[in-house]
Amino acid sequence: MSRDDPDLFGAAARARPGTAGEPGAHAPLPPLAARMRPRSIDEVRGQGDVLRPGSPLRRLIEGSGGAAGPISAILWGPPGTGKTTLAHLVATAADREFVQLSAVTAGVKDVRTVMEQANRARDMYGRQTVLFLDEIHRFTKAQQDALLPGVENRQVVLVAATTENPSFSVIAPLLSRSMLVNLVPLTDDEVADVLTAAVTDERGLDAAYRLHDDGRDHLVRLAAGDARRALTFLEAAAGVAEDALAPGTARPEVLPITLAHCEQAVARAAVRYDRTGDQHYDVASALIKSMRGSDVDAALHYLARMLEAGEDPRFIARRVVIAASEDIGLADPSALQTAVAAMHAVAQIGMPEARIILAQAVVHNALAPKSNAAYTGINDAIADVRAGKGGPVPVHLRGSGYAGAARLGHGKGYVYAHDEADAVAAQQYLPDDLHGSTDYYRPTDRGFEGRLQERWTWLKGRLGRG
Repeated sequence: MSRDDPDLFGAAARARPGTAGEPGAHAPLPPLAARMRPRSIDEVRGQGDVLRPGSPLRRLIEGSGGAAGPISAILWGPPGTGKTTLAHLVATAADREFVQLSAVTAGVKDVRTVMEQANRARDMYGRQTVLFLDEIHRFTKAQQDALLPGVENRQVVLVAATTENPSFSVIAPLLSRSMLVNLVPLTDDEVADVLTAAVTDERGLDAAYRLHDDGRDHLVRLAAGDARRALTFLEAAAGVAEDALAPGTARPEVLPITLAHCEQAVARAAVRYDRTGDQHYDVASALIKSMRGSDVDAALHYLARMLEAGEDPRFIARRVVIAASEDIGLADPSALQTAVAAMHAVAQIGMPEARIILAQAVVHNALAPKSNAAYTGINDAIADVRAGKGGPVPVHLRGSGYAGAARLGHGKGYVYAHDEADAVAAQQYLPDDLHGSTDYYRPTDRGFEGRLQERWTWLKGRLGRG
């Protein structure tokens, strides 16, 4: 039976999970993700930008390739974003032959065989062939070279899929002969739509189950934009719900799939965390306060809760940078360097590896000696400014690099620090109303700042402010 046989998605798909081994039951069904593969553009969730009316990919799917014929495509995106689905649509929507190869197992001989078959299909039946090559980045340069004649002469319409940047994994001649389509992870709402459709569609669970809202939200979070993963989790949760029925208990017409079933199916507990509500702020606050309090274990715990709940790692990285300056400051200046480096690395790398980088920065922050002297210093200075304190800038500190400045006396009497012993010039720097009474920076004796405390005490004596 072919995948396009309607019976596969009709009566057979309505068989209840867990019944395949019973007398008279249907043969085992294909995976839910395969059964729910979109049959038309209208059923595709996500990728609205690359499938907009008139876009090159949509025109390729609809068979409107223009006078020159359809152009090949390289689909680049993470798993579960629809690469295989779009390749099927390219083939089926325009009544083309469809051949699928995986670069993991195929070689040059397989490519040449497809080209020969494509020539026969074109010459004998007038049908164009779509070659879907999954994981093209696994092909060597020589193997990719074998594709060039067929793509160049349009013996086949190549639809190649890759999860790696084609600029580094696909040879330039093939890139220049293909359009590059960048697919993005589905949004949470789009994944939720995929799950809702799978529960009710006759190809899926055929309304034999009711997925609880909290269970759906849990599966959406764990799917992380991967529609295939979401459907695999849902199918597993449906099986758990079936197995949870007590022996001898009649199965209800509509079986609930609860949060507990979803947790058991994917062996991961739901994290009680609302990315837009109180828990978002509560857990973030707990992370910061744990780092400030030097409890490494607690800080890692709250970091893990945020990551497992799907919090944006860039948000976490920004909070770590702030803490490195607010709570550590000059007690360990390298903490800010670590945090800033982590923020940039997280933006470039993403999850799941970003968890390692964030953990390093969080551990550094938690173990570092603490000082909020810079934080309180700027706050005190701002408070004085807002209170109206701070008179005119002393004349000798004013800018003197423009015409007329000398006539106004600007810069007169200024002592150049580098001409003085130890490069310290004993002169007034603060405005008159703050001079002699201001003490914004109060360094601690912790970590590196202990050395700064000694130097600041000495400097104030040299400046006449001791």
